[in-house]
Amino acid sequence: MNQAPRLKPLTESEMSEAQLKAVREFASGLRGQFNPWGPNAALLRSPELMERAQKVGEYLRYKSSIPARLNEFAILITARQWTAQTEWHAHHPLALKAGLDPAVAADLAQGRRPAGMKEDEAIVYQFCKEIHDNKEVGDATYQAVVEKFGERGVMDLIGLTGYYTMLAMVLNVTRQPLPDGAKPPLAPLKQS
Repeated sequence: MNQAPRLKPLTESEMSEAQLKAVREFASGLRGQFNPWGPNAALLRSPELMERAQKVGEYLRYKSSIPARLNEFAILITARQWTAQTEWHAHHPLALKAGLDPAVAADLAQGRRPAGMKEDEAIVYQFCKEIHDNKEVGDATYQAVVEKFGERGVMDLIGLTGYYTMLAMVLNVTRQPLPDGAKPPLAPLKQS
């Protein structure tokens, strides 16, 4: 799917005061910069929504109770579920840097249950897949997450999955382009 973006990047001179304020606030946070190609560039069309959503995202990326390797893995699971090219492009290197086995990511990119997952990765994978596929999780899956990560971990994984689902929707609906002419990393999933 190589369709044209629906939103053109905004220059500072085109931004309203509210948009400029949102960009400044974003750049002063833990991320440190505002990317003109990411979901926040699209969300900027509703600056108050972007400001509020990015605070949730900042918590989920940098302060979650879930370890970074698993947090990034959960983001990749969501990106794969939605074939969110920009989300995958941004988070795949972060997942590998955090210690995710490249073979696990490669299987996931192909739409397969990854072979060779560590125990904690298998727990996160099952939880996220059940949320996406069933819109809930079974008792055994819920209990496995509680035992491994506690009730806070359950909430952080739900929040992460929901937040990155929203971003995937934003990216896919607005057709945000990949940076620097990068090629889409994900093939469409086969419908069953």
